[in-house]
Amino acid sequence: MTKTHPDNRKLLMALYKEAVRAALPAAILPAHLPPLPKGRFVVFAIGKAAASMAAATEAHYADTKLEGIALTRYGHGVKTRNIEVIEAGHPVPDANGVKASARIMEMAEGLGPDDFALVLISGGGSALATLPIDGVALEDKQALTKALLNSGAPIHDINKVRKHLSRIKGGRLAAAIAPARSLTLAISDVAGNDPAVIASGPTVPDPSTKEDALAILERWKIDVPATILAALKAAPESPKAGDKVFADAHYELVASGMGSLNAATRLAEAEGYEVINLGDALEGEARNLAKAHADLALTAKAEGRKCAIISGGEVSVTFERRTDGRGGPSQEYALALALALEGAEGISALAGDTDGIDGGSGAHNDPAGAIIFPDTLRRAKEQGLDAQKALEDHNSGGFFNMIGDLVKTGPSFTNVNDFRVILIERSSATKAG
Repeated sequence: MTKTHPDNRKLLMALYKEAVRAALPAAILPAHLPPLPKGRFVVFAIGKAAASMAAATEAHYADTKLEGIALTRYGHGVKTRNIEVIEAGHPVPDANGVKASARIMEMAEGLGPDDFALVLISGGGSALATLPIDGVALEDKQALTKALLNSGAPIHDINKVRKHLSRIKGGRLAAAIAPARSLTLAISDVAGNDPAVIASGPTVPDPSTKEDALAILERWKIDVPATILAALKAAPESPKAGDKVFADAHYELVASGMGSLNAATRLAEAEGYEVINLGDALEGEARNLAKAHADLALTAKAEGRKCAIISGGEVSVTFERRTDGRGGPSQEYALALALALEGAEGISALAGDTDGIDGGSGAHNDPAGAIIFPDTLRRAKEQGLDAQKALEDHNSGGFFNMIGDLVKTGPSFTNVNDFRVILIERSSATKAG
């Protein structure tokens, strides 16, 4: 790792780690866990934080033998006593996800009125909990998922389509659990924290319709196989508000991006920075958001302020053409930010995903994000790198790898989505280099 700007690098990483720490299941889950029921107590955990949420639950109930399944992304498993951990594909679903989802539904349908289901939901659950409706092959679902992810569509739209092609999402898990009682505890990775969007809302009423899903596919010009269109039109509608299956289904949000931003805010303020907290609901194209944030940073710099611009949410990347580039939305944001700042002195930044994996090959050891400094473009040019071309080729990961400014942490075992911080120093206090 490069030694450029060691003080700011250390602080940027500390802010990122503080944001992640504030959303770790072991810290936030115990206060929300219910008393043990008289009947069976079954745990269904789905998402990138599923295994760590299951482990925190087992630790809370000490020697009680719990049963259930935790479905998580490859590389995100942790050791549990009795709850079975199954790893599957994300963001593109795979056969492991289908098998695990079928087992969860079978176990849910076997519950009776005296039983209790604890459902632990976190980001990534939409891809992991994959149980296609009749007439939809896994291969077609995989191709459609890739097309949606590459279209630049917001996660709200993507999840509306996903839930209407699923037998577990969109309230259908709650329908399988009924008449047993259930409590869903959710870690949100979506802007606005809408329960129907987090993991595509498997245990809450679905306000969207099949017609909404079809309109989204048309709006984003997705090439949809005829088999999927036919199956979608023929599928039963998802359960809505007022349906009796939700009579004993309760829901609580236990962590969100705002909690992580607030934790980072407190640390930045303790370090003497004025904090501009833009909130956890930011969405849009990564490079466009980066340009807007660069303008904010340059204005603050011109005003002589020592401040930290902190934000969350979920940015996206639209692929206009196929490329061999590496990197995810946070890395692309960082590269676009560096270009927009044009080496402005006294401004450094970090952009990363709180799950520890921003994107790239899809492996669990992909980077979490990237860091930029005033000399980022200069150091890149000295190595023969063209930053603008890297951005156009969606090769932000390759770019930052060459200059040693990737953030590599491995899976964090939680997920409250993006974390971004821009540090602006006063001119008199700007770090050397």
